[in-house]
Amino acid sequence: MTTTQTTIELGPFVDGAAEGVEGKVLEIHDPAGGRLVGATSAAGPDVVDRAVGAAHRAFPEWAARSVAERGELVAHAAQALRAAIDELAPLLTAEQGKPLRESRIELDRAAETLEHYAGLAKELRGASVAGLDPGVTGHVLRRPLGVVGAIVPWNFPTTLLANKLGPALVAGNTVVAKPADTTPLTTLRFAALAHEAGLPAGVFNVVPGKGAEAGEALVTHPLVAKVGFTGSTPTGERIMSLAAGGTKRLTLELGGSDPMIVLADADLSKAASAASMGRFFNCGQACLAVKRLYVAESALDQVVEAVVQKASRLTVGPGTQEGVQIGPLHTSGQRDRLEDQLRRTLELGGDVLTGGGRPEGEELANGWFHEPTVVLEPPHDSPMATEEVFGPALPIWAVRDLDDAIARANASPFGLGSSVWTSDLDAAEEAAQRLECGYTWINSPTKVYDELPFGGVKRSGFGKEHGSEAFDHYTDQKSIVVRRLRG
Repeated sequence: MTTTQTTIELGPFVDGAAEGVEGKVLEIHDPAGGRLVGATSAAGPDVVDRAVGAAHRAFPEWAARSVAERGELVAHAAQALRAAIDELAPLLTAEQGKPLRESRIELDRAAETLEHYAGLAKELRGASVAGLDPGVTGHVLRRPLGVVGAIVPWNFPTTLLANKLGPALVAGNTVVAKPADTTPLTTLRFAALAHEAGLPAGVFNVVPGKGAEAGEALVTHPLVAKVGFTGSTPTGERIMSLAAGGTKRLTLELGGSDPMIVLADADLSKAASAASMGRFFNCGQACLAVKRLYVAESALDQVVEAVVQKASRLTVGPGTQEGVQIGPLHTSGQRDRLEDQLRRTLELGGDVLTGGGRPEGEELANGWFHEPTVVLEPPHDSPMATEEVFGPALPIWAVRDLDDAIARANASPFGLGSSVWTSDLDAAEEAAQRLECGYTWINSPTKVYDELPFGGVKRSGFGKEHGSEAFDHYTDQKSIVVRRLRG
């Protein structure tokens, strides 16, 4: 394997083999300095058609295997991924920008998710209902859907792929994945490792390319039965409209503007730490990041002081450097959008308590870096309150009480996650019931667990990933009625 200090070329992975890098080429650059990391082909409809065709041909044999055998092969793929973390982490950092420590965390997390679904394989079962009528029994079978398209963004390219790949493969589907056009290399390398570990040819294919070309060709392909997508709300809505033509099934995990509520009786030190980690991990580029912080008036000064101290002490720099805690934003466009949101917000009001601009330093001049930023009391109709802010900037507001906090939290068009910090579990339970979102953490950092379903409401999408519930979105249920011939 070529190291990331030189360029690496990886073509589409189709039917168990890597194709050459030819035709229209995608160049992959390091967000920390612009260095050319590698290249791949920009797959068009022809490559997508080959990949879907390979997945379609592989489907009958894969679906016919026992679920236990499919789980075992997915486990082998997870083991191969885990064994290659030392190789893949520098590659992931080079193309995505995150610190090496975070790359290792992501890859380990992806392996955990695949292992989780491999372990659930024997739990994938139907049901029987006796006594529908005298001598009549009903059976409910779970059947795989066929070819699944998995479209994955750039912020967590391996974990968000594993969320789809694990349940899809264990349930008996075959997969064609389209990674983001800026982070395809780690996914392409993993596909080869998974095939070497035993996944049959055609079961897992990867087509790198632009969304308007490879992505739309995948969504509209007549042999694709279901699409799992993680990304922005506008793109998800575009996919939903395209998928309507073929009546395709969808799982859409879209944008978020997750609120965090801190009441006066909370452990304020732990809450501030959770807010800082929840906002600034991965340079704030996470759908479930803490994006709005509401604090009880009597606790505001203490929480603000702690969050500002933590944000101002974070070390910004290239992800390859030791001790770096925040890498660059992924692209120049990402930084431009963040800066525009901050500018439009501050024109309306609010005070910048720390950060607010680009960090100084020669080694940072060519990357897409931005300071960890805290803004106090921006207007509730400003971009930081109403839009998804995908970067290291946290707005904080004082609230009168729980009712005020919930009203502010629910005012967003998004409904992905939320968190509540309080020692009053009655208040926490009330908040969890009333918050309009798909996931609520109580006195806990915003960690997603494979054991629990994850997904949003409102403009954050629909369908569930994680949990055994994910199988519901990768299988069809068929009812069978059996009447005894005698008796």
